[in-house]
Amino acid sequence: MTINGLYRIHMGKAPLSLDLSDGSERGEYVDQDYILHTLGRPHRNINLMYTYYPKDKEWPARISEACKDMEVNFAWDYPYDDYFPYGANGEPFASMADVRRHGQDVTLTLTVDCSLDDDALRDVARDLKPYGRMRLRINHECNGNWFTHNKRFSFKEIADFFVRFSTIVHEEAPNVKTIFCAGLYSEKDGKVDHEDEFLNAYKAADVWSADKYLALHFGWPYDIAEKDDGGRHNYTPTDVCFKNCENTVKRLKRITGQDKPFVMSELNADGDVVGARHQGEVLKRFVDRIRFEHAEEWYEAFTFYQFRDRGRLGLEIEDPSNSRVGIPQPILKDYKELLNDPYCMPAMERLEDRDSDLPFKFRWGGADDADGLAMRIRFDRNPEFCELTFEDKLALMIELNGKWFYKASDVDFVDLMPAFYDTPIDNVTELELKIFSTPPDGVNIEDGSDDWAVNYYSTMTNAPGIRVRYEPVSIVY
Repeated sequence: MTINGLYRIHMGKAPLSLDLSDGSERGEYVDQDYILHTLGRPHRNINLMYTYYPKDKEWPARISEACKDMEVNFAWDYPYDDYFPYGANGEPFASMADVRRHGQDVTLTLTVDCSLDDDALRDVARDLKPYGRMRLRINHECNGNWFTHNKRFSFKEIADFFVRFSTIVHEEAPNVKTIFCAGLYSEKDGKVDHEDEFLNAYKAADVWSADKYLALHFGWPYDIAEKDDGGRHNYTPTDVCFKNCENTVKRLKRITGQDKPFVMSELNADGDVVGARHQGEVLKRFVDRIRFEHAEEWYEAFTFYQFRDRGRLGLEIEDPSNSRVGIPQPILKDYKELLNDPYCMPAMERLEDRDSDLPFKFRWGGADDADGLAMRIRFDRNPEFCELTFEDKLALMIELNGKWFYKASDVDFVDLMPAFYDTPIDNVTELELKIFSTPPDGVNIEDGSDDWAVNYYSTMTNAPGIRVRYEPVSIVY
């Protein structure tokens, strides 16, 4: 084994970024260690879904628990949305910190009472400021009629609230970008859904968005999807979905005079509709269409909904006999292929030709803007033992041979052998070891620096040690 000199690298944007939703009314939050071990690499963003109706008499209970005896025939029949309550039991902050420790940015989806005053909204914005370059999706799918915000407020009132909340966020936490998530373009009238009422919200947002499922059983779990005569479900052909997105962006650029990132904040093909064995095929066809059309020029990312689901919208299905256990679905294999497709992976660039010296200063701006440390390691063949050791108390994200690892700040070693299980090396091979340092507590520290809210800095004083062995200590025959 030979180690070549240390050098600085930059992690930048992928042509098409992949984000992941983790937890909703259909499934509980799954910790990021489990997801990283399962999928092998981090995402750009993790979407967390919460609700905030502090004026309601049931608050702060989760509404499905507060109304257990209520007759419900649709997921949105409750007094407010059945997401986990914002501000209850340390959430969403514990989950947001977990996401950021593991080298990912946060998108917080928040359904929120549009009658809240400015002071309440300022408190929310200040709560979010330490969490780096996160995104806030306010009252999503607001062109519909199912969420509480649409039942209590008009489209115009929802748009006015978005503008007010977005303005406050920009004042109090300029590191947080707001997402306006509404409808798509319609061929019938040549407009984006409710664009007249929503125009000022589109102008105020940092990111434009829409949720669109290639297939969805939206009546789950209160009916059964059947082919001819049952269940509330739909299917949208890949080409139709793509053109709707493309025309939406073109129309929004025209009516706002602006050019902003476009994301699909929820995307999947429901296994209840297309079958569990075909979900991955449908999703990959959609990505291929984006790639073929070079749509990455206007299409920034989609969020796969979701990691673990009680129905068939997850990479895993929650075991109905044990909610802490996930059952992997066929789409998991297809999704891992997408994660490892260069088109969907962050760019990596060597910043300096010369070797870097220790101590080394890391910068974590976010999942698509970070400066890290790299070294090249020559392996003689596939190892039997491969372990990194550390003296510095840093939280680290480490990549070798396509496999990513997380090291907590109080841990002093990382077992790298999983990097060689699925992709073994047969001959002499030189691999690049990449290291990035993330906020150990998941938050940026207000230290008086001008950029504290968007960049987290840390320093490695000692080079990592490495132990490589090519033979077992002993073999029993």
